[in-house]
Amino acid sequence: GKGLVVHQWRYEGTNGRIGASIGGRPMLLLRTVGRRSGQNRTSALLYVRDGDAYVVIASKGGDPRHPGWFHNLSATPDVEIQVGRARFPVRARIAEGDERTRLWAKADEVNKGQYSTYQSRTSREIPVVVLEPR
Repeated sequence: GKGLVVHQWRYEGTNGRIGASIGGRPMLLLRTVGRRSGQNRTSALLYVRDGDAYVVIASKGGDPRHPGWFHNLSATPDVEIQVGRARFPVRARIAEGDERTRLWAKADEVNKGQYSTYQSRTSREIPVVVLEPR
C-alpha cells in the first residue's frame, strides 16, 4: 500500500535512522536486481530473526502471484539487506517442512495474524524466505 511506499522512502532517505520498525513491526530493506530489467529494486519487508538469519514472507497481501522481489531472489539469491543503518550481504533460501511451519508461526505472531489472513486469500503456499549472512 501507499503507507509502505512512504515508509520505504523514509527508511532509505534517512539511511535507516527512521523506519526500522512500523507499528511495532521490525522492518528491513531488501535490495534485489530485477530479473528482466537488471534494475536495482528495494523492498521494505517485515522480518523476524532466527539465529543469525532474517526471515521474510512473500505474502504480497495474499495476491495469487508471488511478489516481484521473490522472483528476483529466485534468479539471484545473493543480495543485500539493510537493517536499521547496517547493510550486509545475505543469501536467500526457501524454508520447507518443519522449519517453514515454525518460522511462519513466528512471523505471523509478529505481524499480529496478518499472514494467516493473507494465506486465506490465495491458493498458493506463501513462501517463507530465510536470508542468511554470507
